[in-house]
Amino acid sequence: MSMPDTSYGFIGLGNMGGPMCTNLCAAGIVPTVFDAAGTAARAPDGAAVADSVAAVAQQDTVFLSLPDGRIVASVCDEIINAADRRVSTVVDFSTTGPEAAREIGARLKHAGITFVDAPVSGGKAGAIAGTVTVIASGPDAAVAALAGPFDAVGGNTFHVGQNPGQGQAVKLLNNFLSATAMAATSEAVQFGLSQGVAMETILDVVNVSTGRNTASADKFPKRVATETFDAGFAMSLMTKDVALYFDEVRKSSTSDKVGTVMTGLWNAADGAMPGADFTEIYKYLRDLSDGETT
Repeated sequence: MSMPDTSYGFIGLGNMGGPMCTNLCAAGIVPTVFDAAGTAARAPDGAAVADSVAAVAQQDTVFLSLPDGRIVASVCDEIINAADRRVSTVVDFSTTGPEAAREIGARLKHAGITFVDAPVSGGKAGAIAGTVTVIASGPDAAVAALAGPFDAVGGNTFHVGQNPGQGQAVKLLNNFLSATAMAATSEAVQFGLSQGVAMETILDVVNVSTGRNTASADKFPKRVATETFDAGFAMSLMTKDVALYFDEVRKSSTSDKVGTVMTGLWNAADGAMPGADFTEIYKYLRDLSDGETT
C-alpha cells in the first residue's frame, strides 16, 4: 500500500498519463499535476493543478508519463534543480529504453532521489480501464511503497529487477512482440483474403488455433475489421519502440534477425503514413501488395 502521509505529483497527462492519473484520483490518491500542453484542460477532476514542474517537485513521489527519454531526462533535470524540492522518489511510466533509464536513474541517484523505472503495457484502453501492466524495476522498499498507486492504475504489477533499465528491457521486448504480431497477422490475413476466405472466418479459425496472438484476438476484431484503426497508439511511437528494442539487442549481441526485418518495415510504414495509428500497418502492407505504396 502507499504510505498514508505521502504526497504525489503527476507530470504528463496525454493518452496514457491522463487516464492513469484519473484512476489514481478515483482511488483517493490525488496528485498535484502538470502538463506542458495545458494542465487545466487535461487535469482530472479533483487533482491540484500546478503551473510548473518545479511546483510538482514539492511532492514526495512524482509520476512521469512522457513521450520519450529526452523529455523524461529534461523533466528530471528540472525536478533536480527545483528550489526547495521535496521529492524523494520519481516513478517513470514512460517508454524510454534501458540506456536512457540507466542514465536518468544515475542522475537522480546523484541528487539523492530514488528512481523506479516502471513502464506500462496495455495501451490507451488499458489506461482508461485501469488494467495496464506495470513493469517495475527499482529497490524493493521503493516498489513495495508504490503498491497502492500501482494497483490503482494497473491490473498486474511485476517487479522485474532492482536496476533502472530492466523494466524498460521487458517493456521493449513486449512491444517488439506486439509489433511483430501486428505485422505478421496483417500479412497472413491478406493472404487468406486473396484465397477468397472472409476476414471474420480467418480470425475465427486463428483465434482457436496455434496462430492466436494479441493482434488476431484484439486489434483485428476491434480496430481492423471495423476499419476504425483507433487503438490510440501512434505508428510513430511503435516505430520508436521497435527501434529502441533493436538498438538494445544489437548492443547485447543476441540475435537480431527478426528485429532487422521489423525495424525496416516499421520505419518504412511510419515514413509512408505520418500520423497513422499503429494498426494501420495493415493498410500499409495491403497497399504495398497492390503496388500503391513506395
